[in-house]
Amino acid sequence: MVKTPDELALMRVSGRLLASVFEMLDRQDLAGLSTLQVNDMVDRFITVDLAARPASKGQYGFEHVLNCSINHVVCHGIPDKDEIIRDGDIINLDITLEKNGFIADSSKTYVIGKASPAARRLVRAAQSAMWQGIRQVRPGAHLGDIGFAIERHARKNGYSVVRDYCGHGIGRDMHEEPNVLNFGRRGTGMKLREGMVFTIEPMLNQGSRKVSTEGDGWRVVTDDRRLSAQFEHTVAVTGTGVEVLTLRRDETNLLGC
Repeated sequence: MVKTPDELALMRVSGRLLASVFEMLDRQDLAGLSTLQVNDMVDRFITVDLAARPASKGQYGFEHVLNCSINHVVCHGIPDKDEIIRDGDIINLDITLEKNGFIADSSKTYVIGKASPAARRLVRAAQSAMWQGIRQVRPGAHLGDIGFAIERHARKNGYSVVRDYCGHGIGRDMHEEPNVLNFGRRGTGMKLREGMVFTIEPMLNQGSRKVSTEGDGWRVVTDDRRLSAQFEHTVAVTGTGVEVLTLRRDETNLLGC
């Protein structure tokens, strides 16, 4: 759960590499590509360009390097050659990367082309909710502080928070203790200590928070088929606050705002 300084240094490497994967994707025109094409693009970039390992590939029997969740798909979407990303979609890409034995995990919801104002507003709120949670991280704070901040922000903006899935500790294994819920009460839950590393990954829905898993055993969808958006970062508790290990260059001004 708590990482040594040497382990944290290795996790920073994994985090920086994973951030560069999203920076590569930011330069792509995703409209018209199949989700399998995006998966294969990311696979090549991680394995060839970064000389790293896609940590999701083979995990729990999953065959691909990323989850791709379009519109009303909340999470765990499976890449498919027949699933085309279209103008107006929103799509969450959830990617993991392992280097030197340590794993980083991050996701981003992309707005494709001329998506509706309502879709864009949801995506902005999901990203802001993640940052509200991240800003609570410091030694002595509680996990409940994170969840409280996330859900308060979501409700303030008229959205629900999915409760069936949550953030998690991460390191040599993709899923470690503790669970990091996206709802909670201030001052409750585990007290944070310097060296803890975990993900914060809220999923916000336009409508009800209720979700279901489809027949493939992977794809999770909103029961009312309204839109869902998610963002995720891997963070470390520092002596004075928080370090976002998967921070992208375009986000350097977001932590303190």
